[in-house]
Amino acid sequence: MLAFVSFLGFTLFVAGFAYYKTRNAHLTESAEGYFLGGRSLTGIYIGGSMLLMNLSTEHLVGLNGLSFRTGFIVMAWEVMAALTIVLFSFFFLPRYLKLGISTIPEYLERRFDKQTLTITSILFLGMYVISLLPIVLYTGALALESLFQVSSVFHVDKTTALWIVVWGVGGLGAVYAVFGGIKAIAVADTLNGVGLITGGLLVTLFALAYVGDGNVLNGLAEVYRSHPDKFNSIGGEDSLVPFSTLFTGLIISNMFFWCTNQSIVQKALGAKNLAEGQKGVLLCAFFKLVIPAIIILPGIIAFHIFNGQIGNPDNAYPQLVHLVLPEMLVGFFAAVIVGAVFSTFSGGLNSSVTLFTVNIFKKSLKLDATEAQTVTLGKYLGLGLSLVTMLVAPLVANAPDGLFYLIQQLQGIFNGPILSVVLVGLLTKRVPAVAAKLGLLFGASAYMLCNFVIRVDMHFFHLVGVLFLLNVLFMLAIGYLFPQESYEEVYTKQVDIEPWVMVKPVSLLIGLGTVSMYIFLAHNVPGWLMNGYYIFAACSLGYVFWTIGNTLLKGISTRQPARSEK
Repeated sequence: MLAFVSFLGFTLFVAGFAYYKTRNAHLTESAEGYFLGGRSLTGIYIGGSMLLMNLSTEHLVGLNGLSFRTGFIVMAWEVMAALTIVLFSFFFLPRYLKLGISTIPEYLERRFDKQTLTITSILFLGMYVISLLPIVLYTGALALESLFQVSSVFHVDKTTALWIVVWGVGGLGAVYAVFGGIKAIAVADTLNGVGLITGGLLVTLFALAYVGDGNVLNGLAEVYRSHPDKFNSIGGEDSLVPFSTLFTGLIISNMFFWCTNQSIVQKALGAKNLAEGQKGVLLCAFFKLVIPAIIILPGIIAFHIFNGQIGNPDNAYPQLVHLVLPEMLVGFFAAVIVGAVFSTFSGGLNSSVTLFTVNIFKKSLKLDATEAQTVTLGKYLGLGLSLVTMLVAPLVANAPDGLFYLIQQLQGIFNGPILSVVLVGLLTKRVPAVAAKLGLLFGASAYMLCNFVIRVDMHFFHLVGVLFLLNVLFMLAIGYLFPQESYEEVYTKQVDIEPWVMVKPVSLLIGLGTVSMYIFLAHNVPGWLMNGYYIFAACSLGYVFWTIGNTLLKGISTRQPARSEK
C-alpha cells in the first residue's frame, strides 16, 4: 500500500507541475508551439528532456542486462555519447538554429529537394515504430511487473500481465504526448529526469549496502574483488563491444543519435537561443558520464548477488530493485520508471507526428493545410501510432543478445545513411540531390542485406562504419562528376545564435572526463599512455581555469562604472 501511495503521489505531482508550466493554450494550438514549444525552452529543460528521452527502461533494463552478461565494456554507448554531444553543441546545433528548422528532414529539403525530405522522414518513422517505441514499452512493462507483481495482483500469468502493463502505460503515454505537445513533455521530463537519476543512484547504493552488510564501500570492494573481469572498459575482438568499434560504427551510431536523430534534436531545436541550447546540451553530456553508475554498475551487482543465475539477463535489474529497495521507495521508483517510459515513448510519438505532418502532410498531401488542421491530424496520427506500438511491443521478448543490443542492430538500418547525407549536406555545397537520395536508399538496403540476409562475418558496428564511409565517398563522387549550383545557408533570425561564453571550457572538461573513465577502468594500461594522459589532463585543466578566470575578470571590468574626468 505504501508503495502505491508514493507511486501515485509522485506521478500526480509531475502531471500537475507540467500542466501548470504549460497551461497557456497557444502552445498546443500552433504547429510551432505544439512541436517546438514556441522556441522558448531554456537550458535546464532542454538538458533534462534530452537526457530522459534517451535514458529510459531500455537502458535501465536492457543495458543493465548487457552488463550482467559482459561487464563495463558496454559503457561505450554512454561514455562515448558525451563526446558526440559536445560535437553537437559546437558544430550541428548552431547551424540548425541559424536555419530555423523544425526537423532534420526539413533541412535536407532545403539543401537537396522534397524527395530527399520524404525518404528521410519515412526512414525516421520506420526507426521509431520498429526499433524504439515497442522496446521502450516492453522493457517498462518488465520493470513494472517485477516491482508491483502485476501478475499476482490480477491473478494472471506473466505474459498476460505484460500485455496489461503495455496497454496501460502506452495508453497514458499516448494521451500525455498527443494532448500536451513538446513543452509539456520537456517540463515533465526534467522532473522525471531528476527522479530517475536520484532513484537510480539509490538502487545502486542500496544494492552495494546489501552486499556489504550496510557498508556501501565494502559492498563495492566485494563486488570488484569477486569479479575483476567485469570492471574492464576495453573489450577484445571476440567481446560484445570490441574496443575497435569505438572508432568505426559506434561513433557513427552515437553521432546519428545525438546530432541528427529527430526525437533528440527536436528538444534543442526548441531553444530560445543558441546559448541556452548549448547549456542544455552540455548539461546532458555531463550526466552521461554519471549514468554508468545507474545503468551499468547495478547489472554487475546483480550478477554478484544472484550468482549469475538468472535465465533472462533483462530481468536482472527489475529483480535487483525489488530485492533491495524499501517499500516506500519502490513506489517512487516505479513512478520514475513510468515517467521514463512516458518520456521516450511520448517523445518518439511527438517526433513521428512532427515528421509526418510537417514533412509529408503539409509538403506533399495538403499544401494549404491550416495550423489547426495540422495539429489535429498530428493528434490522430499519434493515437494511431501508439496503438500499433502497443500491439507490437510484447512480440520483442527474448532477444538472443538482449533488448538493448537488438535496438542497436535495428538502428543500423537508419543511422549510417541518414548521418552520411546530413554531414555531406553540411560540409559540401555542390553535391546534388540525386546523390543524397541514392545514398539513403543504398545505405539502408546494403545494411539489411549484409547484416540480416547474407550475415557477413563482421561485427555490425564495423559494418555500419564501412557502409558509412562508402556512402560518403559515393555521394562525393557523384558531386564531383555532376555538381549542382552552390547552396547557401540563410540565417532566419528566429533565435539569437550568439554562443555560450563557457562552451569551450565545459566541453573540454567533459572530454577529459570521458578519457579518464576509459583510462582508469582499463586493465594493463601502458606507461607511455598514462604519461600522455597526465599531460593532457594538466593542459586541459590549465586552459579551463585560465578561461574561467579571464571570463570573471571581463565580467568585473564591464560592471565597474566609468571614471569621471577631472
